[in-house]
Amino acid sequence: MPTHNRHNFSAAERRGVYRAIYERRDIRSQFLPKPVPDGILGRLLDAAHHGPSVGFMQPWDFIVIRDGAVRGAIRDCFLEANRDAARRYKGERRRLYGGLKLEGILEAPVNLCITCDRQRQRGAGLGRQTDPATDLYSTACAVQNLWLAARAESLGVGWVSILDFDRLRELLGIPARALPVAYLCVGYVSEFPAVPALETAGWERRENLARLIHFDRWGAHDDHRASVLAHVGQAVSLRTEYHPVHASEARTRPSNRRRGRKATE
Repeated sequence: MPTHNRHNFSAAERRGVYRAIYERRDIRSQFLPKPVPDGILGRLLDAAHHGPSVGFMQPWDFIVIRDGAVRGAIRDCFLEANRDAARRYKGERRRLYGGLKLEGILEAPVNLCITCDRQRQRGAGLGRQTDPATDLYSTACAVQNLWLAARAESLGVGWVSILDFDRLRELLGIPARALPVAYLCVGYVSEFPAVPALETAGWERRENLARLIHFDRWGAHDDHRASVLAHVGQAVSLRTEYHPVHASEARTRPSNRRRGRKATE
């Protein structure tokens, strides 16, 4: 009888991780007024704080925003930036853009601003000498940790990127050394859409994973090998019941690329 290894995830635990990944959504319009308890918010922040960071630099800070007046001022900041962004589109794209809801600043009971301190000395520069932007990448990892933890807590998260960031700095008192990386709206929701809202609206579709896989060097594509990897990856998605797929079985199935179909269809 095999012995239990405490480092391994059970099948149920693995399903939970993949479910959070595949069911995570960028929420805009489904927020409910139900308050987010401090205990749950604290778990989300702690999950973010346990994100991977190059050199263990931990460059992030978290601004928790509940005040209605502050959120109102930030929404005004969004509205101005959104008008400027809309002018960049023409024709059908402009029409589609005008119909998108791109924030839930007032609807969500909690907003979070996650920043990256570009001058933080933790980690003594390990890993940053050849790539100074690793502090930004690390902060993005913290955001993803928080987002997945939120989905596990049945909380929606919406990332607002259309902002005048100089104005945002003023409103939140962010010092020059810190860069606002993510402005997030957090709260309970009426539903988690089955597919991303931008796909539903016709803005964009998910690319076929097999088209994005290279072997050993850029541009070295192998449709068959890539199709096998993409198919096995889809099998663990909680969009369908999980059944292990052997490579030999996947070889008998036609490539999505050859069929000209999206992997997500």
